[in-house]
Amino acid sequence: MAKPGKRTRAARDAFVGKENLTVEEAVALIKSNANAKFDESIEIALNLGVDPRHADQMVRGVVGLPNGTGKTVRVAVFARGAKAEEAEAAGADIVGAEDLMETVQSGKIEFDRCIATPDMMPIVGRLGKVLGPRNLMPNPKVGTVTMDVAEAVKSAKGGQVQFKAEKAGVVHAGVGKASFDADKLAENVRAFVGAVSKAKPTGAKGTYMKKISLSSTMGPGVSVSVDSANAE
Repeated sequence: MAKPGKRTRAARDAFVGKENLTVEEAVALIKSNANAKFDESIEIALNLGVDPRHADQMVRGVVGLPNGTGKTVRVAVFARGAKAEEAEAAGADIVGAEDLMETVQSGKIEFDRCIATPDMMPIVGRLGKVLGPRNLMPNPKVGTVTMDVAEAVKSAKGGQVQFKAEKAGVVHAGVGKASFDADKLAENVRAFVGAVSKAKPTGAKGTYMKKISLSSTMGPGVSVSVDSANAE
C-alpha cells in the first residue's frame, strides 16, 4: 500500500483532534487544506436518524443555495412542441421525447438533472431502473415534473440542489467550491442543513440530525456542530 504524500499527511495532521467545529471553523480549516491543482468541491454529509426503507421516514427535497454550487449543471428535458422550445430557450442542454428515452436506454446519460412535463411521464416511467439509482428520476415533489419547464431549467442551472436519504440514512451534496469566500460557503451550508431540517419526515423518531461532516474533494472530513449548522 502506497504511503500518503506529504500534502496528504499535512492535511491529516491539521485535522487531528478537530471535531464538532462551528461551520465557520470547519470552512476555514477545509479551505486552508484544499491544495489540489483543481478547484475542489466542498461536500456535506448528514447522518440522519431515519430508515428510508420506510415511506414515512424518507427524506427528500430541493434547496436553492444562495451562492450556487460552482458547478456547471447539464439539464435534460423530456418535452414536446412548445414546451420543448421553451426548455431550449431557457438553456436546457438536451431536449427530446422518445428519441431521448432511447438515448438513455442505450446507456448514454450526459446530464446531471432531468426534468419532464407531466404528459411525458409514461415515457420517462420506462427509465426508472436507469434514472432511479442515479437520483435523476423526475419527481413532482422536487419540481422536476412540471409544466413550467423554463423555471425548472433556470433553477437547476442556478444552484438548486436536490437531496435524498440513502439506505443508511445519509444525505450528501456539494455546497460550493474551495475558491468560494468563507462566508458564502457557510451561508450555503446553513441553507442546505435548514432545508434538510425542514424535510424531517413524520416517521422520524429520536434524534433526527445525528452528525454533520464537511470535506473537500481530496481532503479529510471534519465534523460540524449540529447547533452551529442550524443557527440562522
